[in-house]
Amino acid sequence: MSSVLSPSTAARTKAPNIGMAIFALAMGGVGIGVTEFTMMGLLKEVEQGLGISTPEAGHLISAYALGVVVGAPLLAAVGAKLPRKKLALGLLLFFIVANLSSFIAPDYGSMLVSRFAAGLPHGAFFGVAAVIAASLVPASRRGWAISMVMAGLSVSNVVGVPFATWLGQTFGWRLLFVLVGAIGLLALAMVWKFVPFQAAHPDASIRRELGALKRLQVWLALLVGIVGFGGFFATYTYIAHTMTAVAGIPSALIPLVVALYGLGMVAGNIVGGRLADKSVMGTLYRVLPGVAVALVVYAVAAHWPWSAMVMVFVVGASGSMLIPALQTRLLDASPDAPSLASSLNHAALNVANALGAFLGGLVIALGWGFTAPALVGAVLALLGFGVALFSGLMERKRPLAA
Repeated sequence: MSSVLSPSTAARTKAPNIGMAIFALAMGGVGIGVTEFTMMGLLKEVEQGLGISTPEAGHLISAYALGVVVGAPLLAAVGAKLPRKKLALGLLLFFIVANLSSFIAPDYGSMLVSRFAAGLPHGAFFGVAAVIAASLVPASRRGWAISMVMAGLSVSNVVGVPFATWLGQTFGWRLLFVLVGAIGLLALAMVWKFVPFQAAHPDASIRRELGALKRLQVWLALLVGIVGFGGFFATYTYIAHTMTAVAGIPSALIPLVVALYGLGMVAGNIVGGRLADKSVMGTLYRVLPGVAVALVVYAVAAHWPWSAMVMVFVVGASGSMLIPALQTRLLDASPDAPSLASSLNHAALNVANALGAFLGGLVIALGWGFTAPALVGAVLALLGFGVALFSGLMERKRPLAA
């Protein structure tokens, strides 16, 4: 994948501010993170506001995740012929409108539809944002550039989600969507101003993008994300229950716990980007076993408040180290269809979310306790490591195209 622009294009994009361009794309990730994760902390308010049960409120989160899974490949493929900057702007506009529709949704049915719609541009935006960021820097710094874009999602968990949760609890849960719309408008303006124009590939087409689905290495990379990252979500989904029921931490300190997890995600994302620049597959080989070890230690450390807090940070960091490597691996596996391949990573992570939450809930229902999801997560991380080893073995037999 080349970052060289044509002469006519270069004339319009002299000396782009790469730092501000990547920051603008990351700001879009902040808005996406706030709308995705804050709903979990406002479920009680949503239930009361719409007059629905807890399972029904949970379906609003599932509807968003389903939107991500459907929208990632669909919108990335449909937008293949568009210049990447225009595609990013269009996806941000879609995202803003969908979230504002949640603000005015009068009943449960319309809220379900609006949450599904809000999830549609999620994966496609991160996919095209990662491709743009990677194209702005030398090949040796792609992992760093991608990690900076993904940092928006992590930072949202440290600052945006706690603030949005407080705002929703204090002044009304629907204000969440106004806040997200405002962040989206800011990101839209910044992308418009700072991201340089890049003409679409002359051979770009839906068929070309869908060609990524024919490659074994693309599917193996997605499987690493689904299985290996499932352990991250198995633990995160039940973190509040674990901290209060096992570690004995007061409910009032749960926002601090979530913030620590978010700080770990930020740190892991940055370190993971640096590691991916050195070796993508080497990062997967090292980090996945590390995630398994961290989750086992977490299951033990969760019985004491201070060790539990430390391991919350470590688990957040270890899991997030995987994301830049997985994103870069998909770009390497499908250089002629980067937008779709990169978008699929976020669809895979949402499948991992569903898988981890389901398996974690299953072992809790079996009476194994709130630390059991972490042990399930350790097994999933090791299975992901096995898939990564198989992917590396197959690559030796049939190297990726340059």
